[in-house]
Formats: sequence, structure tokens, C-alpha cells
Amino acid sequence: MSEISDFRKMKDTFFVEDAQSPLTEEQKAEFNGLHYFPEDRKYRFYLKIEEFLQKEMVNINTSTGDVRTYQRFGKIHFQIDGKDVSLTVYKTDFGFFLPFVDVLAGKQTYPAGRYLEIEQSKEGKYLVDFNMAYNPSCAYNDRWSCPITPAENRLPVAIKAGEMIYEAH
Repeated sequence: MSEISDFRKMKDTFFVEDAQSPLTEEQKAEFNGLHYFPEDRKYRFYLKIEEFLQKEMVNINTSTGDVRTYQRFGKIHFQIDGKDVSLTVYKTDFGFFLPFVDVLAGKQTYPAGRYLEIEQSKEGKYLVDFNMAYNPSCAYNDRWSCPITPAENRLPVAIKAGEMIYEAH
């Protein structure tokens, strides 16, 4: 078992058993587990964040029409299937936040995008592992308010890693 498969099993258990689960009681009764792309090392990167000189505070709309404020911290640059792409990293009180949408949105991934937390790892680089990408809580039902991925984080490539679109059974 890999660390990622162990995490995925723990997440399924959390969704069914924990009071903080994003699922309603009715959804928990019918829950058969989340769906994921197979783990793929090509979606795991150690990257530097190219920090912005001016780290402005920006408002990001949520799925319920609220607004949340984040700091635009910097950009990461990487390659997917031979294409150079970049994403803006946002900073919160809890760490770094990386919302993104790929070309699979609405087909295999949640239409409004997925999220990823990144942490500093070694030599000033950050681990960006798209195998850990997850759907926001609002992907499961509308009682949640989730930041909508900004236009600057919409990728022209497929990220076939992490959590897939939620389908209730």
C-alpha cells in the first residue's frame, strides 16, 4: 500500500463516520467511496514558487455568492505532457492554497475545479502532488460554500491525477 492509497481509504472512512464529513446523512447511507485517477508519479513535482513582488490581497467568489480574501503569493511553473503551464499559489492563514481547473472539468473532474495544499519540502522547494488533488466540499452538496477557481488557474491540459467527479449512488 502506498501513502496515497492509505490516505484515500482514510478519507472514505472520514466521509462515512465523521461528524465533519461534507456528506449529508442520506448521502452517507449510500456512499460507496470516492473515485480517483490511478496514482501517477508524473504528476508529482518539487517546485520553487516564483514569489510576486507585490503580494496583493484578492477577493475570490464562492459557490454561494460569498467572497473570501486570499493573498496572491506567487506562481509555480511545470510541464504536463510536454506543455509548459503555470498556476498561481494563494496564501491563507493555514498555508498555501492551489485551486485549479483542467480540461477534464465537467467530464471526469469537478466542473468548478479541484484544490491542492502544498507544503515546503526541501531546499526551498514545495511538493506539488496532484495525486492529492481533491474536490471542494460543495462538490458533494450545496450546503457548503467553496471558493471558485480563478480564471488564472484554468489549465489547457489534463491533470489525470487525484479525485474524480463525485457521483452519488
